[in-house]
Amino acid sequence: MLAVATITTPALACTNFIITRGASTDGSVMVTYAADSHALYGALYKHNPAAKHNPMLAVYEWDSGKYLGDIPEAQKTYSTVGNMNEHSVIITETTFGGRSELRNPSGLIDYGSLIYITLQRATSAREAIDIIVELANTYGYYSGGESFSIADENEAWIMELIGKGKDKKGIVWVARRVPDGYISAHANQARITTFPLNDKENCLYAEDVITLAREKGYFSGKDEDFSFAGAYAPLDFSAMRACEARVWSFFRMFAEGMDKYEDYAMGYNAHNPMPLWVKPTNKISPKQVFDAMRDHYEGTKMDMTTDIGAGGHGLPYRWRPMNFEVDGKTYLNERAIATQQTAFWLCGQARKDKVGILWFGMDDAATSCLTPIYCNTTEVPATMAEGNGSMLDYSDTSAFWIFNRVTNFAYLRYDLMSKDIRKVVDYWENTMLKEVETIDAKLAGLSEKALKKQTTEYSNATAQKLFDAWTRLDKYLLLKYIDGNVKSENADVLSYVIEGKTSDKHFVENGNGKKIPGKIQQPGYSEKWKRAVAADNGAILYSR
Repeated sequence: MLAVATITTPALACTNFIITRGASTDGSVMVTYAADSHALYGALYKHNPAAKHNPMLAVYEWDSGKYLGDIPEAQKTYSTVGNMNEHSVIITETTFGGRSELRNPSGLIDYGSLIYITLQRATSAREAIDIIVELANTYGYYSGGESFSIADENEAWIMELIGKGKDKKGIVWVARRVPDGYISAHANQARITTFPLNDKENCLYAEDVITLAREKGYFSGKDEDFSFAGAYAPLDFSAMRACEARVWSFFRMFAEGMDKYEDYAMGYNAHNPMPLWVKPTNKISPKQVFDAMRDHYEGTKMDMTTDIGAGGHGLPYRWRPMNFEVDGKTYLNERAIATQQTAFWLCGQARKDKVGILWFGMDDAATSCLTPIYCNTTEVPATMAEGNGSMLDYSDTSAFWIFNRVTNFAYLRYDLMSKDIRKVVDYWENTMLKEVETIDAKLAGLSEKALKKQTTEYSNATAQKLFDAWTRLDKYLLLKYIDGNVKSENADVLSYVIEGKTSDKHFVENGNGKKIPGKIQQPGYSEKWKRAVAADNGAILYSR
């Protein structure tokens, strides 16, 4: 924790990781996304092309639901599930905001609509970039600065864009292809600085991206020295400590030499910026990517599990606001990759010569898990569908709500409950990764109709199994940890949750045949917390 003047973060503060084919163990391209909003409901969005399109398409701002206007519908659209379409095109985002005077309040396309409309129209990552530019320039861009991850089975790109102001309709932008064998990331701060001006294979940009910056007084040097981030989203302490730090934490998990950027990540040295991408020491598996989204800076100076703010049970979260005042000084709480306000999170996996998979989950990544949804499915699991509950309506059949029930209870005794949850998470994800290999083999040679039928049935049935398991986990945690006690067990958590062996014999009885628990444990609080309480207002009862 550090004394600072101010710290601000975008309302929808998300995190993206990008893993190219040559950097993954299975040759897939992977993109992660956590939709982190205090108001967004977790659901798996679905678009199936209509037999006959309406001539116009209504556009609503994703964040607020505000109606922005109508635009012409495309003659042909493709099916989508979440942030992936049937061609394995993946588009995710993080908001960096940038210069507020460049917003255009009369624009018809917000950043969320750019994602989901483009997914309905693109067959490749490069085509998606063209469509995003065309939509924003034709109909006007409504939102602030955005960073997009755009990928397909062959390549991955980072695209950053911002409006031109209320008097100009379009966008200025830069898109850079992540070199094969490398990984990249972005987390609410523009990351593209200088870029090659004559390499259309690997770098695309708006013709006026530099001239607009000159007109606005954001830049006055040579073209080759122009930095997109420097002009349109200048670094400050908040951008480094609350945003770039998440990128640094991801990079240091897989690449050597990242500790030299610690001062930058902590907001102390803007003159020591990280590269846009790094080469991992070893190839990265899908499970490692999933787990990277669960990070709370463990093992670093910003570790959220170790200071007194974690309470007596090592909770790696701090309730908002992120900053607070004491004696006229402003302090901050860290913003980690995993966070409590996640609505949904995912890892899109575009696979060469195989149907792509959207690994999808609800709520806090650290205490939830991903389930495989094939990207060519014709319908989504009922537990994850839009309309099944909302942020204002509880639903007993909603995956979002059952994951929130489990996670919010776990926040009370995080050091203990999170271990049980993580056992279930790891078992489920490892099992699903192996199971998908078997399913893939069964899908080979099927007709398109049969293929979609099989992938839809498998994806939906598996998601329902996960929902049922989490319903049992909800009951298990309440039984085991009620009132701050911990019941002893005769079997492992997996027996109760995964195998469904929910007999009353799971927990230890006292031996009198009256279903009264025996060997109740009372582990108490962490040593650091006990010392803090004693120092604050402790009375010595006795000493040894």
